[in-house]
Amino acid sequence: MRAHGTTTFEGKSGYGLDHDTELAQLRAIRDAGGVPTWLGAHAVPPEFDSADEYLDFALAEVLPEAAQIAEAADVFLERAAFDAAQARRYLSACADAGLALRLHGDQFTESGAVPLAIALGARSVDHLEATGPAGVAALGTSDVMAVLLPASALFLARPMPPARALVEAGAAVALATDFNPGSAFCESLPIVCSLACTQLGMTPAQALAACTVNAAHVLGRADRKGRLAPGYDADLVLLDAPDWRYLAYHLGGPVGGETIVGGERAR
Repeated sequence: MRAHGTTTFEGKSGYGLDHDTELAQLRAIRDAGGVPTWLGAHAVPPEFDSADEYLDFALAEVLPEAAQIAEAADVFLERAAFDAAQARRYLSACADAGLALRLHGDQFTESGAVPLAIALGARSVDHLEATGPAGVAALGTSDVMAVLLPASALFLARPMPPARALVEAGAAVALATDFNPGSAFCESLPIVCSLACTQLGMTPAQALAACTVNAAHVLGRADRKGRLAPGYDADLVLLDAPDWRYLAYHLGGPVGGETIVGGERAR
């Protein structure tokens, strides 16, 4: 990710779904300098008979320790994963433990993620490929950030999220790679910016804001990251290109000349 110009990243657990592996994933993210999010409600492991039984375990046995490592919690609110009532239970417990809230929502179906995110004051709702006009309008009048993942939609041959409608409705939009082994094996934000412009209808300036200042807000770092200003971290990407818009224009091109993190050249 550093090679592609990413200076700050969030990583989620959720590929272990047992006590030891979930905590190991969170520690690995933290130790690598990332922002750890506990995606403890990603799926229901086969050893549990129901989603509710798994949540009983996760909230009692994993949350107390996860909350000491993670900064936020996430849930996959979707058919065959967790419904709105289960997601509310999980997120409410995580909020009580001091974690910021995020949701995976509307990836395949609208199952109540947007209303729940707004009701709980979640920092963000990710995916939104299936979000319809009512969800777009609701996000447009809320403080919940719409995090769009066009590489995931491309990988899974899903409809692209309604970025143009969200922007026009007044919603705040962020972009992310969704880099993961299952549905978006892409660590390049420049490629995501290209997809945002060519497939989502965003402008290069909107794409740049979506992966800098807006993304910093999602991670609770808008007071020190995401823009060039006095008192902010000196996280910079020097582009090896004739124009800054090559960030989105040169699809897969080597536009990142040098990455500087905290005023130091990144290795």
